[in-house]
Amino acid sequence: MTGFKDHFSVNAGGYAAHRPHYPDALFAWLAARCPRQDLAWDCATGSGQAARGLAAHFPRVIATDASAEQIANALPCAGVEFRVAPAEASGLDAAGVDLVTVAQAAHWFDLPRFHAEARRVLRPGGAIALWGYERLELEPAVSRLVGHFYHRDLDGFWPPERHHVETAYRELPFPFVEEATAEFAMTARWDLHDLLGYLSTWSAVKNYRQARGRDPIPELGERLARVWGSPDTRKDIKWPLFLRFGRP
Repeated sequence: MTGFKDHFSVNAGGYAAHRPHYPDALFAWLAARCPRQDLAWDCATGSGQAARGLAAHFPRVIATDASAEQIANALPCAGVEFRVAPAEASGLDAAGVDLVTVAQAAHWFDLPRFHAEARRVLRPGGAIALWGYERLELEPAVSRLVGHFYHRDLDGFWPPERHHVETAYRELPFPFVEEATAEFAMTARWDLHDLLGYLSTWSAVKNYRQARGRDPIPELGERLARVWGSPDTRKDIKWPLFLRFGRP
């Protein structure tokens, strides 16, 4: 697993508890474009959010992650087999996978090696889907404070690979026969605790803590509390998704 850039093992429990869930419509759309729906490989599964969505459409899902801590925090799901394995060396049989998925993680990979591995495991007619999500959208007063935190407080702490998320993977190499996609978004109704839990999982927050020796989340929580109202009030949150879909 040489070269594995592990930004999330240290907070694997928080990642499992506070990351939002992908919409069911996304997985239905992906499955409908696979001639067969026997086996899906969810690569860099984290704590299994995408793998659980795939399990509604594929009787067998193999979900891998290079982080043993992430796999340990994955919730069991019928039809999903969790394994520790890097993206570039899955251990899967050749030509046996109908769909390869990577959710909010492809920008961390050794892409040439991962692309070769995806081609190796995909069966004829199989497909690959890479997606991620844009910054969260909230009501204006809250959004301004979160935006300031993202751009100002965390400036210099985002890993350089974050650029590919900012550009919606448009600059990410994708050597497959690409097909047009539909539009999808994640949504949630969160209270202030939920939001702060999610923000605490950002890779830049981890880097800030390590560099500065303190956690920026409590101070942000104080600022947000002034505009949120009761911390138990739930507010609508949206993350537009970007998606690249293709075949070898």
